Amino acid sequence: MNKQTTGFYEHFERKDGSRTTTYCPGCGHGIIQKLIAEAIADMGLQDRTVFVSPVGCAAFCYYYFDCGNVAAPHGRASAVATGLSRSLSDKVIIAYQGDGDLGAIGFNNAFQAANRGEGFACFFINNSLYAMTGGQMAPTTMAGQRTTTTPYGRDVTRDGYPLHVCEVLAQLEAPTYIERVSVADTKRIMQAKKAVRKAIEIQRDGKGFAFIEVLSPCPTNWRMDPLKSAEFVTNEMEKTFPLGCFHDRTNDAMKRTPRRATTNLADLLGKGAGAEPIPDHTFRERRMKFSGFGGQGVISLGMVVAEAGGRSGRYVSWFPSYGPEQRGGAASCSVVISGTEIGSPAVDAPDVLVAMNRPSLERFTPTVRRGGSVLYDSSIPLEFVPPPGVHMVPFPAGKIASDNGVSKAANTAFLGALSALELLGLPEEDVVAALTDSFAAKPKLIGKNIKVFEAAKEAAHSLALSFKEDVTEKEGAARP
Repeated sequence: MNKQTTGFYEHFERKDGSRTTTYCPGCGHGIIQKLIAEAIADMGLQDRTVFVSPVGCAAFCYYYFDCGNVAAPHGRASAVATGLSRSLSDKVIIAYQGDGDLGAIGFNNAFQAANRGEGFACFFINNSLYAMTGGQMAPTTMAGQRTTTTPYGRDVTRDGYPLHVCEVLAQLEAPTYIERVSVADTKRIMQAKKAVRKAIEIQRDGKGFAFIEVLSPCPTNWRMDPLKSAEFVTNEMEKTFPLGCFHDRTNDAMKRTPRRATTNLADLLGKGAGAEPIPDHTFRERRMKFSGFGGQGVISLGMVVAEAGGRSGRYVSWFPSYGPEQRGGAASCSVVISGTEIGSPAVDAPDVLVAMNRPSLERFTPTVRRGGSVLYDSSIPLEFVPPPGVHMVPFPAGKIASDNGVSKAANTAFLGALSALELLGLPEEDVVAALTDSFAAKPKLIGKNIKVFEAAKEAAHSLALSFKEDVTEKEGAARP
């Protein structure tokens, strides 16, 4: 990196105040990153580029690249790049990963991204071991190669064979371009430069997934000087990992239609009008939590509410949380309905809590914001003092469901109560339509659940007046 390229920051400064590079002498990362930086600068793409750094020796790429930067969790650079390419379809997305990062914990992320043909370039740096953590065996460690965890050499009968990532991905239909190159000498660096530029051009032109594997020296962990390590790449690594282009359909690839991140849940499920939400700053955002045991319909209740919000043209999010138990374990989901874009789907202080069992009531009621409401089954004894300013609304959801012949429809009864008490802020016709569509696969249950919904709504109407009076009284008491 002795020649300055405009693709890098003008000055390299680490957080500790030093100006020493994070790479060892003879490491290939510096060469590879310079090729990438020169390419995005020469093509005028710096303002369009977002670089995704991995975990490993290249974790500090944001120290170098003068463009957008995101740091990914271990092995997840391809997953992060997928999200970026879908949400920022006009940007050039680059994922940069090592063989331990991509080849091991992150392999399925990269493999599935390639199989879908996601719109980003992935640069895979292969130095045949885990470099930053001490030189342990990696998925790409060659047969017989010594590492700190294979002191006698990799035994393929015990450890398996080295992973050939390019060859695996080349079997897929979706990728646009796959090539393996090296930076062991000047000739190979020039070949690598062409491959790097081609991969970035594919992103510039919106033509899909490009994957470049780079064989790179690691003098420190190979216990060699830089010259010997370069020779090792050429004389040994290339026997196991031959250079070349494995897949290239660049000429046939069409410019891809950007994937749009769906903000309307009805559109996501293929139901309802599917129109884009229109910002409405007059709509009061509702942050809700639905909770109970797994099997009580907690998750599906939240989804119906979210879908109803989408049908009403609101911005919605639905965020489930449940343990490994399919039935009987704790379950909850958070739903946000808003007139504007939602910053986070997490609901730590709900406006509305629906608690379908005692543990959920006791756990989540203290989190409800002042002025919020807790709707819970009246069969649950209230044996604690609720937070001040929180409206506690017992409702016989289970009894209403049983009385109407569907004992498992307590969640539908709660939906009717939420609608009658106007806690959702949504038109009733959208709520009913969402409820109806939720039983599309079981049409015989539609009529029964509508009956429960109507019965619950009628029962809740008798509570509505006292509920509104309670809300008015507590809001008045809260005023200075």
